[in-house]
Amino acid sequence: MFKIQLFKMLQFKPITIEDKNTITAFTQSNTFLNCDFAFSNMCSWRFLYDSEFAVEDDFLYIRFFLKVNNKQHRAYMLPLGKGDLQQAVEKIENDASLGNHPLLIFGVTADSKNLLEKLFPGAFTFDADRTYFDYIYLREDLKTLKGKKYQPKRNHINKFNKKYSYTYAPITPDMIPECLALEQKWMQANLNEEDMTSIQYERRSLTFALSHFRELELTGGAIIVDNEIIAFTYGSAINNYTFGVHVEKADIQYDGIFSVINQAFAAHLPEQYLYINREEDMGLPGLRQAKLSYQPVILLEKNKAFKRR
Repeated sequence: MFKIQLFKMLQFKPITIEDKNTITAFTQSNTFLNCDFAFSNMCSWRFLYDSEFAVEDDFLYIRFFLKVNNKQHRAYMLPLGKGDLQQAVEKIENDASLGNHPLLIFGVTADSKNLLEKLFPGAFTFDADRTYFDYIYLREDLKTLKGKKYQPKRNHINKFNKKYSYTYAPITPDMIPECLALEQKWMQANLNEEDMTSIQYERRSLTFALSHFRELELTGGAIIVDNEIIAFTYGSAINNYTFGVHVEKADIQYDGIFSVINQAFAAHLPEQYLYINREEDMGLPGLRQAKLSYQPVILLEKNKAFKRR
């Protein structure tokens, strides 16, 4: 167990678009592959998690609220920075105690878990939830789809190519209303009572992101058939060599369209990105099957780390 030192209170503030440069100064140079460290995710989902940040002594601190056992619980990401990580973790422990919350660190990867165990032997319990594991691929694999394992994907694309004449175009601000219209169409086709809340949350996040496309420095692409957008996707950098795909929507009346937009987008991403993180499957069987079918090179384990009482 570790002893809480007396620290001055961390000065947290809500995450806004204006904080992008401050936050990405820490995230872009880091080696964490988690989609949770993409600034656009932090910003566009703030409405749901009340995400806040603080910077002190060359460390970035992120806190938010997470539902645990049907109760809202204050949670933190592992502090990012250079210096004394042990002291940085003690600072968020102190902050959590001020809110009468035991310390909970979210998104703890296997490497981070080992680091916490080394710094605080026996102080944490870890809960790995498969629902939140990130699917990470080599950009080159998604771009080329080479090899026997990708034959089904190439078949889908070839079938689409024979049936439709299409173009790929980077998303520009004037295309955003049509992207929102396609997402509305997708939502109506997929909405059911069980998933209604999560789909509505996603639409709110998506609408914010598309409405602030330039400010968030998002990169996106669309597939166009007969002058109509039938699929679009967008994402942003997680770090200097990892790109996060945040959203992918398509008109499922076009067979093979998801394979087409996936491959085309990967092919147009800058070569600086070694990895593409396509985020979690949220425990949805169909989504899990689809993401596994692209053969991730890393299934990124993410834990909730609870401080023992």
